[in-house]
Amino acid sequence: MMNQALTVINEEREPIHTPGSIQPHGLLCVLSELDFRITQVSLNAKDIFGITPENLLDRPLADFIEGDRIAEIRACLDPDSEQTNPINLSVTVDEGSTQFFNGIVHRAISGEIVLELELIAATAKRDFTQSYRHLKDTLAKIQVTKTLSELCDLIVKEVRQITGFDRVMVYRFNETGDGTVIAEDRKPNLEPFLGLYYPDTDIPQRAKHLYLLNWLRLLPDVNHPPSLLTGLPGTEPADLDMSHCVLRSLSPCHIEYLQNMGVVASMSISLIQEQRLWGMIACHHNTPKFVPYEIRTICEFLGQLMSTELSVKEATQNLDYKLRLKATEVQFVNRLTNATDFLQALEDSPDDLLALTGAQGAAVCEGDRIALIGSTPDKEEVIDLLGWLPDRFENDLFVTDSLPSLYPNAKAYKKVASGLLAMAISRTQHRYVLWFRPEFLQTVTWAGNPDNPTRIEADGSVTISPRQSFAAWQETVRLKSLNWLQCEIEVAIELRSLIVDVILAQTDEMARVNLELTRSNIELDSFAYIASHDLKEPLRGIHNYSNFLMEDYADVLPEDGVTKLQTVVRLTQRMDDLISSLMHYSQLGRSEVVRQSVDLNVLVQQTIATLKISHPQHQIEFRLPQPLPTICCDRSQMSELFTNLIGNAIKYNDNAEKWVEIGSVESKPVRNGTQISHTLYIRDNSIGIPPEHLERIFEIFKRLHPQDQYGGGTGAGLTIVRKIVERHEGKIWVESTPGEGSTFYFTLSEAVKP
Repeated sequence: MMNQALTVINEEREPIHTPGSIQPHGLLCVLSELDFRITQVSLNAKDIFGITPENLLDRPLADFIEGDRIAEIRACLDPDSEQTNPINLSVTVDEGSTQFFNGIVHRAISGEIVLELELIAATAKRDFTQSYRHLKDTLAKIQVTKTLSELCDLIVKEVRQITGFDRVMVYRFNETGDGTVIAEDRKPNLEPFLGLYYPDTDIPQRAKHLYLLNWLRLLPDVNHPPSLLTGLPGTEPADLDMSHCVLRSLSPCHIEYLQNMGVVASMSISLIQEQRLWGMIACHHNTPKFVPYEIRTICEFLGQLMSTELSVKEATQNLDYKLRLKATEVQFVNRLTNATDFLQALEDSPDDLLALTGAQGAAVCEGDRIALIGSTPDKEEVIDLLGWLPDRFENDLFVTDSLPSLYPNAKAYKKVASGLLAMAISRTQHRYVLWFRPEFLQTVTWAGNPDNPTRIEADGSVTISPRQSFAAWQETVRLKSLNWLQCEIEVAIELRSLIVDVILAQTDEMARVNLELTRSNIELDSFAYIASHDLKEPLRGIHNYSNFLMEDYADVLPEDGVTKLQTVVRLTQRMDDLISSLMHYSQLGRSEVVRQSVDLNVLVQQTIATLKISHPQHQIEFRLPQPLPTICCDRSQMSELFTNLIGNAIKYNDNAEKWVEIGSVESKPVRNGTQISHTLYIRDNSIGIPPEHLERIFEIFKRLHPQDQYGGGTGAGLTIVRKIVERHEGKIWVESTPGEGSTFYFTLSEAVKP
């Protein structure tokens, strides 16, 4: 296909909105603001008016037109006035003869007042009643059409019957700008154009913009030379913006294009949907043909009426399919509503996920997790695609039926992913859904070779010429999938919105539960502290009075009585230790984490030195295979964590040669969003932990051995360790082999430094 840059060069060489000339079947005047003096006029004035341009310039319009008609012209320029074009004007020339015209007045984009005149004598007048009946009949027929195809077939027949053109077509643009003839009514002897494709370059973007501004465009005879404009000194006809002019002359490229097609007269009626050019009703005639203003008004109305019907007809197109999509979407969202795992919920309904958009494959992504469903590129290819995709989203959606043309790497997997429909649910959390369609080889029949011939000019610029032949020219289209239907795209948009709503609702509920849990934990910690504190006093009394009884009445009490008192003292001491541990645990949850930079190498050495003093009877080898990191943490809590873990490694070790290893799993910390996570471990050759108890050991007051074994203890140490780790936004777990040893892993998080 033609290089787009060449199209731009050609458009700039042909400023079609400022041609400085008109078609010769009418007259154009530019009027001054105050007194409607003629400042510019077309050179064909003698042919139309019978007055030379020189005798018209600088004369007031009132010299030729009655005052009440001048008032109507002024009213047409007032947007609040009910006066509309055309205005029936009687023009009296210098010889005293009178001619009748349809006058069309407007204010140009460049600011000038423009009056265009078409001779009524040259038109075949149409009876109003006849026009009304025809419009009424056509409207009734339009209302009973059920499909877009029926509507288009009806319109081409009605327009051809009204105008008498040799050929009338409905020409629809696709998303790339190429056009297709989707309906046609013609003389039997003409070659059919139905189904032919026309490249985007046949109608440049500037021309398409003019079709948006003007509902109808008539070209009665492409072989008539245009009539130039002339003006008073100081006026430049080439500066007049003629975008809204009915008589604006044709672009030379357009004339050559029509001549190459064998078309002498043409008329186009714009079809506009949601302020974009959906297509056109194109009329061709092989001989000169003038269509009166009254007939053009009827055709323009039909074009506007059809434009309003387009949305209705497209909405009913593939209605059964759309209803199935909607039903699938509702079921799908109902399942998502109760899901806690986004990825799993989508992955659990693979058929429905593909059916939502009519895709053959899909990839569901959340963070580093990717689930592939159906026919898709492999995981590494999807990861690379996700790296390219985020900047291409528009309103969190990306749609293409030719991914390889935009992303060359996709050529490697064109058989499964030539088409891509992707939606971003959350870019920060890397939540995406991608749907894939395979390559669909299609043979397209163009009206002639779509690559228009080009010519290198003397200045090195390039001129594009209309193609000489419009004979059917076939092309096999590759690297493209079937088009994504608008209803499929809309389902994806709705699905994203519903998923976001579900996620937000779940987030709100989770926040509410977390808030309630935080409040409950605070109350529980407070209760535990108060209860523990209040229990201390009566417990201390029981302990003291038991000691008093033994001291004062030991000689009176029998031996078993003293033994029982000794048991009471021992139990009260045990209970006091438990309460102290509970108080410490509750204080740990209520106290603030005071973070500071701590060199763990120094902290661990201090902990080891203290433990050596408290365990002089043990010979222990302490191993530090690599330097530990310096992290921002609570020094006091971190000291307690290492003391408990290393102390347990010593306590629960009955080997003659004991060792404890303190290390870091990774030399580089793992970054996760705004935090850095460090993973450390403490390994030993202790007695180990049976697999069934690996989780229970972190429960408060849970001991795996009798009180009198391994030095006793309350069983709260590991619970406190876990609390410290959690307060540093980390987690702790253990791997152990009974009889060989245990390894406690834990992570510690800190904020990323800006």
